[in-house]
Amino acid sequence: MITRTLPESIAYSKPKPRGPEAMDALKIKGGKALKGSVRVGGAKNAALPIIAATLLAEGENTITNMPALADVDTMAKLLAMMGAEVDKREKGVLRIATDKLKDFEAPYDLVRTMRASVLVLGPLLARYGQCRVSLPGGCAIGARPIDQHLKGLTALGADITLVHGYVEAKASRLKGTTFIFDVNTVTGTENVLMAAVLARGETVLRNAALEPEVVDLANALRSMGAEIEGDGTTDIRVVGREGLSPMKHAVMPDRIEAGTFAAAAAMSGGDVLVEGGVLSHLGAVADKLRDAGAKLTQEAGGYRVIGPKRLKAIDFTTAPYPGFATDMQAQLMAAMAVAEGSSVVRETVFENRYMHVPEMTRLGADITIDGNVAVVRGVEKLMGATVMATDLRASASLVLSGLVAEGETVVRRIYHLDRGYAALEKKLAGLGAEITRFSE
Repeated sequence: MITRTLPESIAYSKPKPRGPEAMDALKIKGGKALKGSVRVGGAKNAALPIIAATLLAEGENTITNMPALADVDTMAKLLAMMGAEVDKREKGVLRIATDKLKDFEAPYDLVRTMRASVLVLGPLLARYGQCRVSLPGGCAIGARPIDQHLKGLTALGADITLVHGYVEAKASRLKGTTFIFDVNTVTGTENVLMAAVLARGETVLRNAALEPEVVDLANALRSMGAEIEGDGTTDIRVVGREGLSPMKHAVMPDRIEAGTFAAAAAMSGGDVLVEGGVLSHLGAVADKLRDAGAKLTQEAGGYRVIGPKRLKAIDFTTAPYPGFATDMQAQLMAAMAVAEGSSVVRETVFENRYMHVPEMTRLGADITIDGNVAVVRGVEKLMGATVMATDLRASASLVLSGLVAEGETVVRRIYHLDRGYAALEKKLAGLGAEITRFSE
């Protein structure tokens, strides 16, 4: 049952303001075809729920291939505030022990910066029977409610109260059930899945998300002793356990980072080996890049992308996996901005994900928007200018646009970029791009 009541006062320490990196910007001199090889890091969208899953067991968890990202730091900080012991001394390795948790709250000042923080809700409730989690924030790309999270946890037996911006949940012991998600939700599937692994009896999640990140979380949970079947399909079956062991797991490669490099190679007429990339993870994005004239082939250790002299315009519509990923919409729109012909883009996942368009038009892109539809008329070349990032993937689209623009482009407010891409400018420079970071 979900109820609403007045807030209770809880003291917590506010995180420190962002440092000088918040004023960093990128300077790009465009016009060079990208060539060479680039290694993809661990997937942010897989790493965050996996970090939250460490709350499910006592002992030291070891997670490898962990990306060096601001969002990962935020999630690690959140667990540390709760009393977890977090060790990040080794590159790409994160060790977390949650034996001595003393606090079960995820405060607003931390959660507002990253909506994935709400993923601690299911694990805390399943293992400790209580939690208090702020409603999430993150990129301003539209409403992203957590009603499916709350409905799923309620179906498992949780007593949930909404307290002026906070979710307060209690349960003596969750019980297995059959729950049907009303809509496709990745984080909702992950949150309820993590709660179900410690619930009494069997749980069946129907209309579950199919994303590879959900499968990676299930693999991490299985390494802890969880009994899960059907991940990667619409029906996931879970048999709850009395307890789990610490995990040892390597995070999957980041398919969105890999897709961003693929788009950059294709639109610049380049030839790039994306090391660690799994072509099947791209879903419809790979098909659309091929339709636009790029050549994509899976090779040993990654996939290769060869771009034509100029891409051809193609239409695409965002959809849940294996459809065209909404997290790749802005990057491919940047590619279509310099393609031959006109493209029609339909955004069906988030209602406010065209905030990069006004900045792209400053670079000379010809784009008009009508509701959730954008018409992109390809131009022969973009012109360098100063632009400002509005969210994570918008940042990437502006960087990609700068790579093919004539003259110099400056992308400001790149702290958004640092939430999802580790040292992107260094990786692009390794492919021959003229790109540098500086402090304004």
